[in-house]
Amino acid sequence: MNVKQNLEQINQQITEHCKKGEVSTLPNVIAVTKYVTIDRANDAYEAGIRHFGENRLEGFQQKHDALPDDVVMHFIGTMQTRKVKEVINDVDYFHALDRLKLAREINKRAQHEIKCFVQVNVSGESSKQGITLEEVDNFIDELEQFEKIKVVGLMTMAPFTDDESYIKDLFQSLRIKRDEIKKRNLKHAPCTELSMGMSNDYHIASEAGATFVRIGTKLVGKEE
Repeated sequence: MNVKQNLEQINQQITEHCKKGEVSTLPNVIAVTKYVTIDRANDAYEAGIRHFGENRLEGFQQKHDALPDDVVMHFIGTMQTRKVKEVINDVDYFHALDRLKLAREINKRAQHEIKCFVQVNVSGESSKQGITLEEVDNFIDELEQFEKIKVVGLMTMAPFTDDESYIKDLFQSLRIKRDEIKKRNLKHAPCTELSMGMSNDYHIASEAGATFVRIGTKLVGKEE
């Protein structure tokens, strides 16, 4: 598998769908490297990727320590409160903030401002983490008390389904909510970003206005 060729195909598809959705800015591609070796992660770096995502503490630390200093590290999975102190100060973006207890611990342990996405369970699936769309405004208001947390945007995961119109509707719902928060001009929550779309639906997310897409198997494969 050639990561560079994969990235070229992904970027071509992203570009086509952004044009289709009349989206002017292409999303940042996050290489999700949780299933691959450090060597494969380095292949992604050599291909031009600078954003890397991990959802496991051990994997995050390994990739963080091994990759060049100019990479941007995203923690994209649920973070246990008791593990926050071990990783938070190496995180550039945290994609799964969904409860005040976690926010409180991040605020306590962080040595600098942490860029966070509020995780929203737009589809309402019981198997997925995140707050509901209806809870977003109140949750973001409550986050104002934590000076180390900056809400840069919203994140969601779509269900695994072949119904692309349904997935697009979910992504557009998140975009609408993001726009509502953005218009409030909150200092602690500028909410300019949208983290949505993975290997099976990044093209739909791009068309709906994602600013970050999280791509694993389609980009770097699966080795472990």
